[in-house]
Amino acid sequence: MPVSMTALADDLTAESAELRGLLAGLDESGWRRDTPAEGWTIADQVSHLAYFDDVAVQSAVDPGAFRAELERMRAAGGVDPDAVAARYRDLSGAELLRWFDRSRERLVETFRGLEPGLRVPWFGPAMSAASSLTARIMETWAHGQDVADTLGVAREPSVRLRHVAHIGVGARAFSYAVHGRVMPDIPVRVELDAPDGSLWTWGPEDAADRITGPAQDFALLITQRRHRDDLALTATGPAALEWAEIGQAFAGTAGKGREPGQFREAARPTSAGEESA
Repeated sequence: MPVSMTALADDLTAESAELRGLLAGLDESGWRRDTPAEGWTIADQVSHLAYFDDVAVQSAVDPGAFRAELERMRAAGGVDPDAVAARYRDLSGAELLRWFDRSRERLVETFRGLEPGLRVPWFGPAMSAASSLTARIMETWAHGQDVADTLGVAREPSVRLRHVAHIGVGARAFSYAVHGRVMPDIPVRVELDAPDGSLWTWGPEDAADRITGPAQDFALLITQRRHRDDLALTATGPAALEWAEIGQAFAGTAGKGREPGQFREAARPTSAGEESA
């Protein structure tokens, strides 16, 4: 099916609204609460999103300036999300929320009008405008999960999880590269139970290696917001098991993930001949 930038922009707007609903009632102490991401507060999660929204817009409207800034960052030692977070810790919660609203609105309006296949530079390989916008949905969902976990809120899974899963599947090769490993030439079938009752699939239907289970759990795995032992996913075959161990949908260095049992969620018992992801 043709990619619709309008549909992607609408889904990003909806994901943004869900996150904003978690943030709107926070007092200043709430903004400074530590999240499961080591060293990061809720404020840091939001400044991260706002900053990279601005950078994503720059990559689309002024790719030359983006590349020049990227080279400056690389010469200084590379892109450091922790340093970005530290840079904005003097902003109040209200200031951060205004920044997020302003940056997100500009991002949505900018990308809504782009051709889906337009190539835009990024911190890793260049990507299409559609993939860039999908990545912003994934980032918003993932960092929104950190906020929800901090506040003890269980979010209702939506069909927007397909974007998170899709970019996670597409990032399989990157997951190996960022860990300094060679990806095996073995296809992996991914079959996910969607929130609307449908089945989402990627990969050859006859692949021996596969990952199956709830779409929300795969999204939590591939964004490293839950340890694989705490998810109702089943990985079958060595290639699937290795990917489940190192997979990440986000750019940058290899993520640290979460500890087993950190959120006290029980993994589904596996069938004979299968192993838990």
